[in-house]
Amino acid sequence: MKIVLRFLASFLLVTATAFPFQSREKAPNFTLKMSDGKSLSLSRLKGKVVLINFWATWCGPCRVEVPGFLEVYEKYKSKGLEIVGISLDETGWQDITPFVKRYNISYPVVLGNPKVAKSYGDIYGLPTSFIVDKKGFIVDQHVGLLTREMLESKIKDLL
Repeated sequence: MKIVLRFLASFLLVTATAFPFQSREKAPNFTLKMSDGKSLSLSRLKGKVVLINFWATWCGPCRVEVPGFLEVYEKYKSKGLEIVGISLDETGWQDITPFVKRYNISYPVVLGNPKVAKSYGDIYGLPTSFIVDKKGFIVDQHVGLLTREMLESKIKDLL
């Protein structure tokens, strides 16, 4: 029941979310752990175009996004694209790790927390994505399903 309510809440809030960021605002830095215990910091990705994707394993639209993200990542990572999946799963790695393996996710996935979600204006619906340019500024934000075509059109001119 809890999962169904979460999914419905994320689906319904997709169109109602107000974005706190103005275009060209500096992306808040974060340092979060990956499954291997290593840390990933946004500041270390300066010079790349970064898609920051807040998601969860129980989120239906999040699952739909993954194959398109993987296609775009493989096509553009050599041109300077990085994708960082920030999971907001409350159960942590016990659910995230099997999900990453099942979907063969090759981009970095980190475990988020309330602090990082709040720094991005609170995350009211999943998935929520931000595109950060090579200088570290947020140039786009999107709540809801981000298709391969949409993502590709948003990043092409930034690479």
